[in-house]
Amino acid sequence: MKHIDEKDIVRRLRDGKTRAAAFTELVKAYKEKLYWQIRRMVLSHEDADDVLQNTFVKVWAGLDAFRGDAKLGTWLYRIAANETLNFLERNRQSNNLSIDDGEGRVALTLQGDPYFDGDETQRRLQEAIEQLPPKQRQVFLLRYYDEMKYEDMSRVLDTSVGALKASYHHAVKKISDLLGRQD
Repeated sequence: MKHIDEKDIVRRLRDGKTRAAAFTELVKAYKEKLYWQIRRMVLSHEDADDVLQNTFVKVWAGLDAFRGDAKLGTWLYRIAANETLNFLERNRQSNNLSIDDGEGRVALTLQGDPYFDGDETQRRLQEAIEQLPPKQRQVFLLRYYDEMKYEDMSRVLDTSVGALKASYHHAVKKISDLLGRQD
């Protein structure tokens, strides 16, 4: 991720004359990191692109509401997290999927995805992750792949550090159990 001076970019985002250029810089700095946060949850490249676009639309629309109490990156992650969970809920409702449908969907999605280059172990891990409840999956992915600190996750997901640690522990246990069953 390209490093940006958050105070400077926030100042420029608040100025109507420099807002568009600052927003373009913001998108360039965060798009890849946010894309992968979203992609790990929704799996499909096309869906991840759609959710990412919706995230930046929400960011643009909410610029005036950003008070600066949290870091800009934390605010962006929170919007992306909420958009991702909303997408997953809409998708689940529209497809009437049960929690048991996850494994087959993951296999089909990954097999048909030209951007997935993982091996069998990676596919099995993704199938196990997909079986986690959405919020638990989100905690696992932020900690495991993004190596996000619990304190930062607490601000992004608006929950306590203790609850996050418990969620992560339960997620790891479930994944371990699921991978153990597949052997």
